[in-house]
This record gives sequence, structure tokens and C-alpha cells, in this order.
Amino acid sequence: MTELEQYLVSMEPDMMNVTRLFGIADAAWEELRRFAWSAWEEDGCYRCRVSGDGREAEGSAAIPMDGDAQLRALHRKRAVRRLCRQTIYDLCREVTGIHPPWGSLTGVRPTHLLYEALDAGLTEDEAVARLIRTFDVTEEKALLLRDVVRAQRSLPGPDDGQIDVYVGIPFCTTRCAYCSFSSGELGKGTLVEPYLQALFHEMEEGAGLIREAGKKLRAVYVGGGTPTALNEDQLSRLLERLMTLFPGAGEYTVEAGRPDTITPGKLRAIREAGVGRISINPQTMNDRTLQVIGRAHTAQQVEEAYAMARAEGMGHINMDVIAGLPGEKPEDFARTMEAARRLHPESLTVHTLAIKRSSRMHLENAPLPDGDEAAAMVRMGMETARQMGLAPYYLYRQKHMAGNQENVGYALPGHACQYNVDIMEETTHILALGAGGISKRIYPGEGQIGRAPNVSNIEQYIARADEMIRRKRALFLEER
Repeated sequence: MTELEQYLVSMEPDMMNVTRLFGIADAAWEELRRFAWSAWEEDGCYRCRVSGDGREAEGSAAIPMDGDAQLRALHRKRAVRRLCRQTIYDLCREVTGIHPPWGSLTGVRPTHLLYEALDAGLTEDEAVARLIRTFDVTEEKALLLRDVVRAQRSLPGPDDGQIDVYVGIPFCTTRCAYCSFSSGELGKGTLVEPYLQALFHEMEEGAGLIREAGKKLRAVYVGGGTPTALNEDQLSRLLERLMTLFPGAGEYTVEAGRPDTITPGKLRAIREAGVGRISINPQTMNDRTLQVIGRAHTAQQVEEAYAMARAEGMGHINMDVIAGLPGEKPEDFARTMEAARRLHPESLTVHTLAIKRSSRMHLENAPLPDGDEAAAMVRMGMETARQMGLAPYYLYRQKHMAGNQENVGYALPGHACQYNVDIMEETTHILALGAGGISKRIYPGEGQIGRAPNVSNIEQYIARADEMIRRKRALFLEER
């Protein structure tokens, strides 16, 4: 099998991801065989031809000639994938007349393309123009991406000598209809204490591992689930252990996502531990929608939680909202944005609904909202953030996302969350502790990332915590 043939073996799923941008069902590939495509080498170029619906598109790309064999293979595979995706995109664009907002891009991190252009010596304006010209990205999205990258470049850059720590608390009071995270309902709480004992053990070993690896702490993030689903004593013990084992980080975040789990005592423990940033996430400020998606709180409780947090001296609160929730129209989202302006969080993350395979919405075959309405809500989120003085600083996309939009984090100057940038851009080592966490080791200059996943099942994690520790030691301490 030739090098090119090896690259093409797994390409069809990528091609299907592109046709989905145009509302073309997977059956067009699986049953109807609506598209035919081929790729070959000719005169120092890769060439691709795609045909379907009586039309044809053809494209070409230069074959990368890097000196290093490993980088050459990586860049050639990337060139083939981009060429094939772009060629079928051109055909679908011509056949349907639809212009997806992110053009032919289907990846999670479009920021990488802008960084790639800037690293090649292009100016910001030239990089934006290339993104529009090469991938058919709309000007609005290309400029948004420019603003995100501009904000990220003002933050401390990646450093091989630093590491982030993630601590996962996989418990929620209820499970949201759209949720795909590895979390369980708190129930009677019988698993919490055994889980914390296993987690504390892994935290202690993780702190020792960081010392052995010679890394310094960069950011610490306690997420979930809902960490504030723990009772006051449990949360206090977690925070005490956290600060003892992982002192001196430049940033600490604790998710307090559900307003119905927040108490003055928990907020006081968070503040006194030295945590500077929390998240209180309503997702929507419409009570009817909150009931539909399975959140056991009201919009009024969100207001009360923010007041409580301010009274306890919390100076950086993040708010998460979701555009395109079931049954919501732009006027519903406008009410959520009105509440955001009133509560004025220091950072605001505007998500677009994405239906994941493991979520209840997927199991119930819930449809995505109208693409134009989702786009209007996302634009409303951007305009609201700007009115509040917030600038975009991180962005990512997901599959099966309403209107082919994106998720964007906005923040006041000086309030960008370093951990959010690190986890999305995958440029910083991450030690992930707890059920479902995925530790990552970045290999600078190689374009490679090593991973050590923890099991997601809570009972399995409790039983196998030592195994999780061994996985991380192998990842961070063994030479390649």
C-alpha cells in the first residue's frame, strides 16, 4: 500500500462530516452511494476529484517535503485530508447553494489554522484573508477567530516546564438533557466519601509526580459534574487538600455551576482557600426551559446565587449560557442576555447546543433548532458580551452543533481563564485527576500529544485508582 493509499483508508468519515454541513444525510454515503471520489499524485501535487448529482469538483495541493520524516508524514496526511474535504465541500457548495459559516472547517480548534498562518510569517490581515479564501470561512467568523487569537497571544505562552491540574467531581443533583459528561446524579450521596478517598490518594500521588517531573504549576481547575454538589464539609476538605498539595498556581477555578447547590458556607470556603474564579451557570434564564432540560432550579435562584457570591466577596464569576436550547426562540435567549447584563459576570461563555450521542436528547431523537435562529442567538451573545466590555478569548466547535456555530468564551480585560485556553489549544501539559479525566503530555516540536485517560465509571475509578496513577507515571516520567 502506498503512502497516499494509507492516508485515504480512513477518509470517508471526514468526507461525511463535510456533507453534514449541508444537511446531507449519511445515507447518501451508506446506502445511496451518492458521491464518488478519488485521489492521486501528479507533478509534485496531491489531486482529488469528487463527483455527485451529475457534477464534479477537482482540487490539488502541493506535497509537503519536510526534511524530518515524522513531520513530513504528519504534514502529508494533513494535506491529503484538507484537500479531500475541501474538494467535496466545493461540490456541495455548488450543488446546494448553502454557505456554512465556518466554510469547510469541521475540526474542534479552528484557531490552529490562524496560528499556523501567523507562524508562517503572515500578518493578522493576511492570515484572516487566507482563512476566508482557502476554507470559505465567513468574514464574521474569521474576524472572531482573529480576536480570539489576539487575546490568547497576550497571555503567558506555552511552557514545557509548566503543567495544569484538573480535579474532577463527577456528581450532579440532576442530569441535564444535553449532558454527555462522565457524571452521575448525587442521589443519596453514598458514593461521595469513597470517591473522595480515592481522589485524595490520586491527588497526593499526582503532586509527587509533578515534583519528580520537575514541572511548575500553571493553573488548577476543579470541575465536574458540579463540585458544589458536595456538602460544606466535603467541599472544605477537598479545597484544603487541593491547596496543600497544589500551592502556588497562577490561577484557581472552582465550578459552582448549579445555583441550587450554592450556600454562603461553600462560597466562604472557596474564597478563604484562595480560589479567585468560580462559575455559576444558568444555561438559560427561562424557567420553562430549565424544567425541560432537567435542571432543578429557577432563574430567580440564579439571581440569588450571584448576590450571595458577591456578598461573600467573589470577584470573578463566569456565566455559561446555551444558544438553541429545546423550544427556545431568539426572544427567549434575549431574556437570558438581559439577565447577563444585569448580573454582569466578569466572563461569559456562550455555547451552542450540540447533541452528543450519550445525552438524553440524542436517545430521545431530539432535533437541533433552526440554524438561522441558532445563528441569531449566537450573534446576540457576541453583541451582549461586547456591550458588557467582554472580549472573546477562547473558541471551540463540536460535531452535531446547531447551525454549525461555535462555543466562545468572553472575558473582561485581565479575566481570561488560562486553563480554558490551555485545554482547548492543547499546548500545555495537563494532569487530570478523578473519574473521566484525561491527562495530556505535549511533546514540543513533534506535533504529538500523549494521553492517559482515567476510567469514567465512578465505582471503577474507586476500585482502580492505583491503576490510574500508574498510567500517569508512565505518561509523564517514562522517556519515549
